[in-house]
Amino acid sequence: MLDENKIKEAEKQVRQYIEEGLLKKAPFQKEIYIILLKNAHESLDIAEFLLQHNKSDLWIIVTSYYAMYYIANTVLYKQGYKVGEKISHKITADALIVFVRNKLRKTLLEHYEEARREALAGIKVDSLLETFEMERKKRSEVQYEMKESELHSKAKTSIIRAKEFIFEMEKLL
Repeated sequence: MLDENKIKEAEKQVRQYIEEGLLKKAPFQKEIYIILLKNAHESLDIAEFLLQHNKSDLWIIVTSYYAMYYIANTVLYKQGYKVGEKISHKITADALIVFVRNKLRKTLLEHYEEARREALAGIKVDSLLETFEMERKKRSEVQYEMKESELHSKAKTSIIRAKEFIFEMEKLL
């Protein structure tokens, strides 16, 4: 679960990103939307190809994360926000919490039959957004710090998370 401090910090950071021009309102252009969506699916396809052919665990993790990153940016773009080039991964993570969290919760609720499951939907939303943050951090770790022996199981987890993340985020599109 995302704790209140994390949510408040993301809100504070997003205000600052907007003030600094690192996150901007952007008019919708179908071409940009299509490119972002294509990049998300292509990244996931590459991750799956690498896993099926027993190739680089490092690049399975990296491309799985990028699938999540691109779909997140697609959703943000559809909502009218364009992430700039500087610290784009952190901005994307914070903007997801601020602009997407409640919309994703609503979408998940629509797929549950009973209103009493609202609490479970909230937990799932926070968990889903936390997977993005975990994969963002893991991508950095595996590129620079992780032992080869640890990579394979982490690679499989990355693909599973990316698939679920894309599946749920596409509901917002």
